[in-house]
Amino acid sequence: MKFSLGAGLFFWPKAQVEQFYQQAMHSDADIIYMGETVCSKRRELKVKDWLGLAKEVAQSGKQAVLSTMTLLESPAEIQTMRKYCDNGDFLVEANDLSAVQIMHELKLPFVAGPAINCYNLSTLKVLIKQGMMRWVMPVELSGDWLKALLDQAQQANLRDAFECEVFSWGYLPLAYSARCFTARSEDRPKDDCRYCCINYPQGRQMKSREGQDVFVLNGIQTMSGYQYNLINEIQNMQEVGVDIVRVSADSEQAFKQLSLFKQQLLNPEYFPLDQQKECNGYWHQIAGMSSKA
Repeated sequence: MKFSLGAGLFFWPKAQVEQFYQQAMHSDADIIYMGETVCSKRRELKVKDWLGLAKEVAQSGKQAVLSTMTLLESPAEIQTMRKYCDNGDFLVEANDLSAVQIMHELKLPFVAGPAINCYNLSTLKVLIKQGMMRWVMPVELSGDWLKALLDQAQQANLRDAFECEVFSWGYLPLAYSARCFTARSEDRPKDDCRYCCINYPQGRQMKSREGQDVFVLNGIQTMSGYQYNLINEIQNMQEVGVDIVRVSADSEQAFKQLSLFKQQLLNPEYFPLDQQKECNGYWHQIAGMSSKA
């Protein structure tokens, strides 16, 4: 089983991003995803900057993967995505079906990101035919659903055709919208957002009337209010056939989590979840923001 560091979902200054990936190169991650996946207005790093970081990551001995945007709204965004897809050196995580199509046209293998709605064997077959070599399970699926789907893939003699990766720690990316909720929270129109996301390095917490953390607003992305944590499910995931465990690049805390997850695989112990901050509900087919031992 390998461990990956997912693409950063928040908007950080360029210097902070570069420092983060310098640390990532010395972390327990085997695979490092990078690139802007949320909003094209987040231009602290350009395409050439991401490609430069990817080269450094590859030289450090880790697999570098470039992640594409999840919601595309203009021809210019498609052109930028095409540059990522046709980079010539690195594997690409396709987070939109247009990226899947481009990768298929280029006859290049790709990773199907968690934003692609792949819930059954028929969709897996289509993506494999298009060139998918790694599938990241949508975050809302359960452990039982995953086991059943991987069993079906085994029976269809397809299980060896792709790797399976599971988002296992961090704020869950739940939904995307053409509206920018962070700008709206500051009473700004999207077209004049003034890049205010950069003022919230871990998004804006949205609380219920009872004071419970319900969501995190991250530009056009809505995330879970609690951090997803499947550290107690490592052994189960390994038995089911999960190949890669993903830790989200939420903050420098991700590096600690990578180490804990790796230790858990070697020397399992029970980690009680903080029910005020952490959840694992989707995995257990209960309310998403709930946690279960």
